[in-house]
Amino acid sequence: MEKKKMIKVLEQVTYLPNVHSLGVIGDPGCEGLGTYNMKVYAGALEESSKDDITLVVGDLVPIGSNYHYQMIQDMTETLAGNDVYSLRGNHDTGAYEEYFGLKNYALLMDNFSIVVLDNALRVFEEEGLNLLSQILAKEEVKQVIIAFHIPIPNHFILNCVSGEEFSHLQAAYKPWKDKVKYFLCGHVHSRFVDEIDGIPLICTGGGGAMIEDVSKDIRACDIEHHIVHFYEENNRLKYRISNLADDCYNRERKETVLKQNLMEAVQGELMAHFKYLMFADRAKRRGLEHISNLFRALAASEYYHARNFYSVLDRPGPFKETISTFIPGEEFEYRHLYEMLAKYAMEHQCPLAQQAYSSAAIAEEEHASLLKQAMEMEGFNKNTIHVCPICGHVMPGESVPERCPVCGGPKKQFESYKTN
Repeated sequence: MEKKKMIKVLEQVTYLPNVHSLGVIGDPGCEGLGTYNMKVYAGALEESSKDDITLVVGDLVPIGSNYHYQMIQDMTETLAGNDVYSLRGNHDTGAYEEYFGLKNYALLMDNFSIVVLDNALRVFEEEGLNLLSQILAKEEVKQVIIAFHIPIPNHFILNCVSGEEFSHLQAAYKPWKDKVKYFLCGHVHSRFVDEIDGIPLICTGGGGAMIEDVSKDIRACDIEHHIVHFYEENNRLKYRISNLADDCYNRERKETVLKQNLMEAVQGELMAHFKYLMFADRAKRRGLEHISNLFRALAASEYYHARNFYSVLDRPGPFKETISTFIPGEEFEYRHLYEMLAKYAMEHQCPLAQQAYSSAAIAEEEHASLLKQAMEMEGFNKNTIHVCPICGHVMPGESVPERCPVCGGPKKQFESYKTN
């Protein structure tokens, strides 16, 4: 029977000889275990498999039910390339110990050690603090990482444990402070490095949850999903941060039949999405608001299904370079494809198709123009963009005509997309 890779910790102190590196993943599951989010976690597991072991610094699941714990455990078992340990986050309630074991424990390697402390409820338990003191007091222990979920007071965020709680932690490590090389935490869906009490604090929450703004200096657009590698160099414990590419996982793309099935599922879900939206419009025009609302909700559900299937196959480039990849398609459509198809429709006396192609071509030209402007993301300042629901023409700006310049649709029907 194959040894489990998701380790259930049963002993407070575990010796791990021949372990010289550690991969750290933060907050993979607190926003849900959907395919779209779990693709990042899958990529993080592949990246962390370059190390001897992996530690997930909390929030494995959105809520601590057996169903969600079993789901994350099964996925980890399938994808992990090394042994994976965990610590409890504030979302990891309920059956955590049933699946992952002790909340306070220590891993002792040849040249460094990790002491895992539970502070998911914003307090450090006496059991964990006593264990920390015991480990630090060992003569053979020279370099220690103290790992917990919720940050200690720092210079970046207020979402942390209290100063009083930090003082309890300080009292536990103070006699051996020189042995503490790093504080390590998660909880914040971003990344920052600070220095607290003369000790580096590494905060990492980039293993699955959507990256968030932390402050005006640490913005979501500047931080990638990532993991942290700890490693030994000249008998010293060091770290480096590895950003995860948006194309960080590709196992399913290598399975030819599965790849084709996934693409067919995407197409089917998007067609259902489109059909439901059209029926919602028909119901609304007949005054059946409840029916219209139902079908808009169903359409949204089908879109998210399609997104999940497509995310398994998607191979996006770096975020800030992606916009430029959309422009050639838009230009081809308005310069060549739709003009050619409109001409064909006209020659075969199919005026509705000709009209659809011609009006779409005008909109695609505007799309290409806006995308070129949006390539300079920081400078793009179109706060309001209007779309004609009759023909799909796009009109940026606060001031728009009373009628759509393409189809003549009335201004009162325009759909507006505004920046908050």
